[in-house]
Amino acid sequence: MGCFSSRPTADGAYEPSAFASLLVPKKSLYKPAKSSEHALSSPAKILVVATDDGRLAMQNGKVFNSGTHVSELFVPLLHFKGAGFDFDFATVSGEPVVLEMWGWPKEDEAVAGLWHQLKPKLDKPAKLADVAASAYAGIFIPGGHGAMVNLPTSEALGKLLRDAHEAGQPTVTLCHGPAGLLAATDEKNGGAFLYDGYTMCCFSAATENGVAPLVGYLPGKVPWTLETRLRELGANVTGSEKGTVLVDRELITGDSPNAENKIAAVALPLLVAFAEKAKNKA
Repeated sequence: MGCFSSRPTADGAYEPSAFASLLVPKKSLYKPAKSSEHALSSPAKILVVATDDGRLAMQNGKVFNSGTHVSELFVPLLHFKGAGFDFDFATVSGEPVVLEMWGWPKEDEAVAGLWHQLKPKLDKPAKLADVAASAYAGIFIPGGHGAMVNLPTSEALGKLLRDAHEAGQPTVTLCHGPAGLLAATDEKNGGAFLYDGYTMCCFSAATENGVAPLVGYLPGKVPWTLETRLRELGANVTGSEKGTVLVDRELITGDSPNAENKIAAVALPLLVAFAEKAKNKA
């Protein structure tokens, strides 16, 4: 098997090739904030919506062993925690959050430290149908191809996103995390896509089904590309891997792992402002 061929796992799925694995950073892009300008005056929580199923079947039938992207999850949470936020986790079934362990930044002490702190919550998340958006300052959907498996069809996630939309509640997501947005249809508008007309970004279709299979990061072409699907539903989408972050109304999106640090910096003041406003209304 060549260095560009995806590597089979013991259960018959596939992980990135030896070559693609060399591209996995040893450290995340996390950079501690230089000041505590954006900090909570009283406790507040963010709801983290993650996948409990990381097995994504490609067009050729091969299954990619994915999950939640490690640094896309923990880098924003490090920033949010630094501002005083706590977190609850939720998955479709209430089963544990699945992480892309092959993509772990092995020399990143900050990521490892937060993972140890949050592991009990990752292992016992809430069921999406059992949580309410009103209990939180915002919703965060990290990336990883696992977000494409069962989040797009979750009725419970769709309700959470509609409630967040109506409240103007920050919804933060990056890379493949915007696949979760596909769960949101506007029941008051004939089932139209809730984010029709929104400007957003995500991982590019060109890289998804071009470079990624070529270098063995993926074992084949994905069954559908996120950029294309979002655009078909009426979103104004930028697909790239440049670290782009865009804000449109309550939605904050990032295009790739390269946006993991920047998206936290952009989202944090919006999350704090919403939390403070909600506290004053209480």
